[in-house]
Amino acid sequence: MNYMMKNRIAKTILNISLSSIALMASVASAQGNSRDTITAVGSSTVYPFSTVVAERFGKSTEFKTPKIESTGTGGGMKLFCASNAINTPDLSNASRRMKKSEFELCAKNGVTSITEVLVGYDGIVVANSNTSKAMKITRKELFLALAKEVPAKDGSEKLVANPYKLWNDINPALPANKIEVLGPPPTSGTRDAFAELVLEGGCKKFSWIKAIKKQNKSKYKETCHSVREDHAYIEAGENDNLIVQKLSANPKAFGIFGFSFLDQNSDTLQGSIIDGQGPTFEAIADGSYPVSRPLYFYVKNAHVGKVPGILEFLTEYTSEAAMGEEGYLTDKGLIPLGEDKLADVRKNVLSLTPLALNNP
Repeated sequence: MNYMMKNRIAKTILNISLSSIALMASVASAQGNSRDTITAVGSSTVYPFSTVVAERFGKSTEFKTPKIESTGTGGGMKLFCASNAINTPDLSNASRRMKKSEFELCAKNGVTSITEVLVGYDGIVVANSNTSKAMKITRKELFLALAKEVPAKDGSEKLVANPYKLWNDINPALPANKIEVLGPPPTSGTRDAFAELVLEGGCKKFSWIKAIKKQNKSKYKETCHSVREDHAYIEAGENDNLIVQKLSANPKAFGIFGFSFLDQNSDTLQGSIIDGQGPTFEAIADGSYPVSRPLYFYVKNAHVGKVPGILEFLTEYTSEAAMGEEGYLTDKGLIPLGEDKLADVRKNVLSLTPLALNNP
């Protein structure tokens, strides 16, 4: 083989090698900038609803089953708002509305087009094992049981470290058991909603504390939303199923979680009657149960068209078959929106109507 022939062969091998390297780099780059599975993070309360929709979607379409993670509402928002990069979540479940600070974090990181999806309604329950008596309690008594600081027993207008050890220290009609409540951590939307609807709802029954709000909003919120840290309230993580399991093992304890978990475990658990009303499907739907709230998820519109199946998944989630009054999500404990409201939600979702700054 002469020199020229050897040189041609060497150049050919070199060109093939360079082409292979370029192809490999291109594939690696494509893999790093594409994804074929929808991902959602966020609320443990919305998690079971999104999971059911995801499983049905995966079985009935050509798309892969979306991956749903339970990270808590606050934790989910941080992940969702991190950037528009393809390795960030497409959806974020929330057991409360997106906060203005979270919306601003998203905007700061370039996540400027977000669609809000109202899923339905849920109640927050204070539940215990049905081997014990159901508790009848007020939001004012729950505030006295669980707040970090409460009004002094002598009736003076001053706050003291929570002195109550037993339920019947607050009201003789309550159980003669130590106060032991398992609940979600501060990153949970359920915790946020419980603080607003229950603790603050009871806190403002004291007129002198309510008056603080006009003078010092941050002091008022700190007083009404802060939970005691002496083991009467036990942070049990983001997984509501773990709280359910622990209540079965400890009949004297109470747990805080969404109504859907009570509905799914009604053979072993019972909800407390709060301000004269028990947690029922009907009472949450008509607003007579005092601890009810809307549930949401949020869509990162920049990922639509980049991750296959997002619009199709939204279509399934907001369908009459899923979210309707006779939809399969009601079997999981979701309180539905009603026909007209669902039609409005579906219209906004499928047009990817962006959330406005003044809305959160």
